[in-house]
Amino acid sequence: MESVGEFFRQVRETKGLTVDEVASKTRIRTDFVKALEDGNFSRLPDQVFAKGFVRSYARSLGLDEEDAIHRFIQSAGSFYEKQDERERLKVRQIEEDRKRQSNRKAVTIAISIAVLTLIFLLSREQSSVFRRGASEQGTTAKRTTQAAKEAPATTAREPERTAEVPKPTDLPVGASKTTTETLPRQEPVIPAGTASRSEPETVSTVSTASPGSDGPLAGIALNATESFGDGQLVLDLEATELSWVVVQIDNGSPQESLLRPGEKAHWKGQDQFILTLGNAGGVKAELNGKPQKPFGPSGKVARDIVLKR
Repeated sequence: MESVGEFFRQVRETKGLTVDEVASKTRIRTDFVKALEDGNFSRLPDQVFAKGFVRSYARSLGLDEEDAIHRFIQSAGSFYEKQDERERLKVRQIEEDRKRQSNRKAVTIAISIAVLTLIFLLSREQSSVFRRGASEQGTTAKRTTQAAKEAPATTAREPERTAEVPKPTDLPVGASKTTTETLPRQEPVIPAGTASRSEPETVSTVSTASPGSDGPLAGIALNATESFGDGQLVLDLEATELSWVVVQIDNGSPQESLLRPGEKAHWKGQDQFILTLGNAGGVKAELNGKPQKPFGPSGKVARDIVLKR
């Protein structure tokens, strides 16, 4: 069976039509018509979009569309099978990259939890050390206070040993024994600056700072988590020319659509959209109501366009 391009060329020439006339009648670009007749499928858009060209071309020549599609599949089947295989490999690679990123996030979260747990345990150990230090300081303060109470009594007893009545041999000449015995008893001499035993004593209290909120690990939040809202992405497409579109929503399966001039399409997702356009300049896009820049010139294939927040 002859190729679909040769078949179209023969019918076109039989009817006396030029390539430009067919392009004007079908609204297909002239270079696409020539590529279809020459069998140069690499210059055509993806298979779904190219099938639309074949149907339009067959309709303009008054041919059976299904027969034309059958000829197209016979001619270009192997080419587009290889192209589909490449697309599947790309999608699989994207999935593997996403899984690796998810694994990295899980490892990061696990390490963060381990670090926070370690900080919490160190904080408790530090608090225990502070409490033991405070207890030892309190014991030392009690011992210091007890020693301060006992010191004045010892000092006050020492002068009594020196307050003795002079012996007769130590009396001046001419003094009688009676005089010596009738001497008034001397009171113990207490050194200046020494408190009497009957006077109240004042003890200073040693205060220690309690550990906890003022420690070196104070101020570290153990539950340091963030919450993120689940927003929604909305993609709106409007075709200004005949356009073939493939959309992959988040991690879902690709969806194909053929948009004619003036037709619109609407999708919703959570994270992102991945677009493949058979006619990059024939589509206008809005993401969450915000117009997007053109994806390329008219008639050019644009692949793996990622739209996300």
